[in-house]
Amino acid sequence: SFAQEWNGESDLTGPLGEIGFNSVIGYGFPDDDQPRGVLVVANGQAVSGGAYNGEELNWDIRASEDQWKKWIAKPPGMMGLGVAFTSGKMKFKVGDYGAMLKEPKMAKPFIKSFSVMGKV
Repeated sequence: SFAQEWNGESDLTGPLGEIGFNSVIGYGFPDDDQPRGVLVVANGQAVSGGAYNGEELNWDIRASEDQWKKWIAKPPGMMGLGVAFTSGKMKFKVGDYGAMLKEPKMAKPFIKSFSVMGKV
């Protein structure tokens, strides 16, 4: 359902499609060996989503269960995500957070993805 909601959000699909964004994104908890879920994005559109099944990841985003719940209940903005990253509440096991923030067509959709999570 996350993939379906993703595709219904033009603030995600539009900018990411413009830059030809293709990625396999994992989501999970910091101490787990592998992410719990995965979203596959092709040209800005989510083509599949579900439980992680060994896919090679371009991004692997980790946070505690409590932190994920907070973000789903109240999606963070740029400042909130920056604080979460610098304080270690959000970790990237794979992917370059700094490089992503420097590209507005990636940063804004990344922030928007948290409000889409809240719809699921």
